[in-house]
Amino acid sequence: MDIIEAIQIRRSARKFLAGEIEEEKLKAVLQVATHGPSAGNLHPWQTRVIRDTETKQALAEAAQGHGFLADAPIVLVFCIQPARSAERFGARGAELFCIQDTAVAMAYAQLAATAAGLASCWVGDFDEQKVTRALKLSNGDRPVTILPIGCPAAAVAPNPRMTMDDVARRQ
Repeated sequence: MDIIEAIQIRRSARKFLAGEIEEEKLKAVLQVATHGPSAGNLHPWQTRVIRDTETKQALAEAAQGHGFLADAPIVLVFCIQPARSAERFGARGAELFCIQDTAVAMAYAQLAATAAGLASCWVGDFDEQKVTRALKLSNGDRPVTILPIGCPAAAVAPNPRMTMDDVARRQ
């Protein structure tokens, strides 16, 4: 599958089949995340790979009760490491670049999951403190996005998209 096709067929899935994800697919998803552009090539993020039922349940509760997080075979949590960006770029690195870089990594991972035949759903609506406690984050690391992945339980219909005229302005 080429990148354009992966982008066009990607859907937000909230129902997953039970069962493990092949380790090769997971490794490919995580590896592709490292290929995104990153300010200063710092990659100021870390991905937590969650398989533990108890932790997935805590994440679901932190994410406004989204039970599909607990049902996914694997949940990836992308965490920023602001101090890594700040060392080189100061406040702008800590407040912006690390978030941008992490969002790119997560988007690449999501597209890699799609290309591998897996389903996912970008989750940003969560209580940051609860996720931080559930993952025992330290050193200023902060969760930015949660990505449950697994084999899709059902096909997901596409959502309407904005037109080019809605999102692009020529000047």
